[in-house]
Amino acid sequence: MSAPIEPRTPLPRRLLWFVALWLAGVGAVTLVSLLLRLWIGKG
Repeated sequence: MSAPIEPRTPLPRRLLWFVALWLAGVGAVTLVSLLLRLWIGKG
């Protein structure tokens, strides 16, 4: 009985995921800051 060997994710794909998630986080923070700036600016 041999345990199923899990295929290791290749490094470029992991780096791509890391960059994509990082950009999504930065984009979300930027969007919230812009919305707050507009909202406070109008008030």
